[in-house]
Amino acid sequence: MSKDERIDAYIANQADFARPILEHLREAVHAACPECEEAIKWGMPAFMYKGKQLAGMAAFKAHATFGFWQRSGEPGSESKPGAMGDFGRITSLADLPGPDEFAALVHKNMALIDAGAKTVRSRTVKAPIDMPEDLAVALAANPAAQATYDGFPPSCRREYLEWVTEAKRPETRTKRIAQAVEMMAEGKKRHWKYENC
Repeated sequence: MSKDERIDAYIANQADFARPILEHLREAVHAACPECEEAIKWGMPAFMYKGKQLAGMAAFKAHATFGFWQRSGEPGSESKPGAMGDFGRITSLADLPGPDEFAALVHKNMALIDAGAKTVRSRTVKAPIDMPEDLAVALAANPAAQATYDGFPPSCRREYLEWVTEAKRPETRTKRIAQAVEMMAEGKKRHWKYENC
């Protein structure tokens, strides 16, 4: 069994309720897949099988999650709707399947990797956001900002549109529009500060 000290540290830093859950999941994965290797992916513990991610787990303030990475694409192969991971919000060991059922899920996902299955993730299609008139006017008044906005992919446009339209007070909205135009005039995405983190 290949263990990663970074996962030991990750588990040790979690809340009291989460540590036994994460330890249990870790042992259950290794029991079902002795050849798996541990890694840290996106700052969270992950389990690798034949160089591909088999599963991952994480802990938050009031719950933990666990999810398999491979999906076959057949109906019912996706995670629970509205919940993180394959078992939803895990708050105790009682939220997890029994050892035999868990091992069967690990073996099923190992078989998907063995078969060369591609990772299939469902995508939630978000309703489009209409361009607010006040933002359109501000962009039209600044050709550099307008050119940047027009060159953005839809996801980058959406980040600015959500930021502006989610403002609750008119003065906040006005301030956000001014900041958005300024950042776009400089060619910056909404979350440009975090691009190289």
